[in-house]
Amino acid sequence: MRKFLRKLFIVALVVLVPLTALLAARVLAPIGLARETVEFTIPPGSSLRAAGREIAAAGVEVDPWVLVVLARLMGVEASIKAGSYEITGSITPLQLLKKLTRGDFTQAELTFIEGSTFRQVRQRLDAHPDLRHDTTGLPEAEIMRLLGAPGMAAEGSFFPDTYLFAKRSSDVELLARARRALERHLASEWQARALGLPYREPYEALIMASIIEKETSRDEDRSLVAAVFVNRLRQGMLLQTDPTVIYGLGEDFDGNLRKRDLLADTPYNTYMRRGLPPTPIAMTGLASLRATLHPAPSDVLYFVARGDGSSHFSRTLSEHNQAVTRYQKGGKP
Repeated sequence: MRKFLRKLFIVALVVLVPLTALLAARVLAPIGLARETVEFTIPPGSSLRAAGREIAAAGVEVDPWVLVVLARLMGVEASIKAGSYEITGSITPLQLLKKLTRGDFTQAELTFIEGSTFRQVRQRLDAHPDLRHDTTGLPEAEIMRLLGAPGMAAEGSFFPDTYLFAKRSSDVELLARARRALERHLASEWQARALGLPYREPYEALIMASIIEKETSRDEDRSLVAAVFVNRLRQGMLLQTDPTVIYGLGEDFDGNLRKRDLLADTPYNTYMRRGLPPTPIAMTGLASLRATLHPAPSDVLYFVARGDGSSHFSRTLSEHNQAVTRYQKGGKP
């Protein structure tokens, strides 16, 4: 019996040593690539064997069994991460496996711009080639339900920023990140707000911030624009802001705001309805949000565009009418 076991041990050595040497050679040898750069995507829920087939089909000259055996030896068979990957230049199966378990994804980016409407945001999402378009064609209400905010308006509910993401990520995931970012910023800025503001809750401040976002992009003017609207709210005056009227007109707005438009009774017509509109009218940046919650200490009630990007502010209607004549009517009474 002892002699048999000794022979069995020798046979095992004779078999295992060459196999181990072969595996080591395969694991440490550079992998051939069908192209200079090879991209592949590992779908969520893929086994390592399925991932290996996906990688090989993309043009990476590696036998899937090598990755499977190596992963089992290293105890990481269940640790590969779904996502999009890119291989350029020399890489060994061992380095590839480490890449898969680290989740060393290739990344894309998308920028949400201050002042954009949700319709414009959706257009950017749908046009991005590296996103998975799970929201395309969905009603706005369904998108908000997917984001865990049923019944919430999508307009203004996302924070403008540049977002990096793994290629083939879902647009739902990207929107969720932008929504969480807005909630963090809004909560933080609300906590640090000035005293005595006429806003009952953070959402009202967000609505006002979206108006300020559309009224001016000039940092020096934001807090004064905020002061104008705060003063009007305190005095029960109409806000009378063109961007809300334009938003309410929707696709009927042709780029030229007319007197009849100011008389069109929509929930967003602040020439006809007192107080704030029902929702934000655009995506709000941090500067406008801060200006909203920290308006300038001023008694101004009116402002008019000078034509150079800045605004002229007035305390009385008489002063304002003079400014309108000067800056918008070419000085003609």
